[in-house]
Amino acid sequence: MSPEADAAAALYEKLNPVEEYWRDHYEWLKDCGYELRPRFRPDWIPSWRVDPTKTAMFCPDSWRLIHSAVIDACRLSDGSNVVLKKVDRSLHPFELEISEFLTGLGKSRENHCIPLLDTLRPAEDPNLVILVLPYMRRYNSPKFDTFGEVVELFRQLFEGLQLMHRHHIAHRDIHSLNILMDGAHLYPHGFQPDIRHQHIKLGSNYLASANHTTRTWKPVKYFLADFGISRQYSASEREGGVLDRFIMGGDKSPPEHQGQYSMVDPFATDVYFLGNFIETKFIERDEKVKTVGFRGFGFMKDLVADMTQDEPSKRPTIDEAAARFAQIQRGLSSWKLRSRVVSQKEGPLRLDRTIMHWSRRIRSFIFRRSALPTPLE
Repeated sequence: MSPEADAAAALYEKLNPVEEYWRDHYEWLKDCGYELRPRFRPDWIPSWRVDPTKTAMFCPDSWRLIHSAVIDACRLSDGSNVVLKKVDRSLHPFELEISEFLTGLGKSRENHCIPLLDTLRPAEDPNLVILVLPYMRRYNSPKFDTFGEVVELFRQLFEGLQLMHRHHIAHRDIHSLNILMDGAHLYPHGFQPDIRHQHIKLGSNYLASANHTTRTWKPVKYFLADFGISRQYSASEREGGVLDRFIMGGDKSPPEHQGQYSMVDPFATDVYFLGNFIETKFIERDEKVKTVGFRGFGFMKDLVADMTQDEPSKRPTIDEAAARFAQIQRGLSSWKLRSRVVSQKEGPLRLDRTIMHWSRRIRSFIFRRSALPTPLE
């Protein structure tokens, strides 16, 4: 290894401050039944030091944590991947309570709230709890293939927010990072569990993309996550109209969060958040948030415009918005739903990709009729 490469590798060896907590609790977590990746073992020796032919940046044990509160782990009882999330109850006093309530509603088609699997309580800090959550993928990883796949995402998000509002819970922080997908089954040969490298092939010494199938072949379920600033209100509070002091979340664009109001209707703001997510991620190219948008989602524009009106009282309720969406969905043709989702960055005449897309659709039909294994991309 050259001196330059050795110096670069040394940077990957040093744990940053947000990682040291997890290293220091490695053995305790293991005793609780959850094992962290090799990087966080107290006696960790970097794999590229053991095998000098490896390049440090390609080794999974070189990948650092960015978010101090969230880390992936292996559940020792069954070998499944899970996520551990630190919650400081002095800062987020309702997250555990709301997570337990939503989990207690049980699994159902309508429940799109990420369930709580376990709760760990470090002895040294009574304010701290560690939530054990199922391992999820980002909602858009892998990329969407058809309009039908995206429409199903919308449907599930409307459905999930309806359930929360039905139980008088306002999420208050709906944005792209808090929308997750139970999509591990799309990757039959596995993928790297590190949350930032989910697209990488498992066990690869290089940054090779993991093979996957599509949501059309293998339907997925989407989940709303992160109840750190969520609130549950009483039925009587809802009847009288809830007004609560706003808390700034990941989406900082609601008009009512721009200094006009000190008290807001959090349920109306949830409707804005969902509408703004659809608008900025799928309809419009938004330079402020660095999204490129897609072509062909004009059928959502009128509904999204109403959901994101400046005056919160003029927005539809989530039940009204969901009913309008259901009507929109019924009006979409089978051809539209099976058509390829096209980024606004892509030139309008990419005939080659369109041909490839419909070739896959025909091939999928043949595979289904012949009961052959699901093809991978």
